[in-house]
This record gives sequence, structure tokens and C-alpha cells, in this order.
Amino acid sequence: MPAYAIAHLQEAAAHPEIAEYIERIPATFEPYGGRFLVHATQHEVKEGGWPGHVVVIGFPGIAEARAWWDSPAYQEIAPLRSRHIQGDIILVEGVPEGYDPTATAKAMREALPAE
Repeated sequence: MPAYAIAHLQEAAAHPEIAEYIERIPATFEPYGGRFLVHATQHEVKEGGWPGHVVVIGFPGIAEARAWWDSPAYQEIAPLRSRHIQGDIILVEGVPEGYDPTATAKAMREALPAE
């Protein structure tokens, strides 16, 4: 099942370390099958607020996403970003091909108290 690293990063002033991070990060994905799915693109807010930027990196599975995050190669460059950009980053497992959300709805309904 695919997995994703999703970042919601706040606006930041340009800095040489951020440029270096962006230059170096693709090489950290390669051993884990990762690739940018969303990066340096505009987003359209439909509800709520979402200031800043969105980054989505796809991986073949959650094990690969975790291994990438914990890898010495990524941990070496992570401070280049974190010293200059605040944000929230999560790793999340995707849903399988053909996922049917009605099973989730059914389980929710069954868990509701009887009326």
C-alpha cells in the first residue's frame, strides 16, 4: 500500500541552506522509492485556512517512508530546512487500490448507540 510524507510548511525567507536542502533531498528518496508528488506548486484553499506550502512525497509503503525519514542521509540535511522553516510533517499510509469508504461508514453506523 502506498504511503506519503506530507508537510505543511510556513512561509520563510529565502536562505542558502533551504536551497541546499532542496538540491539534496531527491537523492535521499532514491533508496526508498520516494518521489515528489506535490512540491513548489500553488494550492487552492476551499475551507479553513492553510497558509504556507504543501509538500507530498510518495513512497511504495509505510516502511519505506519511515526508513527514509530515519535514514542518516535525510537526518543529515533535515536541519537545513528546520532551522529556517516551521511546519508540520506526517507520515501516513494510503488506502489500497479499489478502497470502498462505505465499509467505514457501515462500521460507524454500527458503533452508534441505538436510537
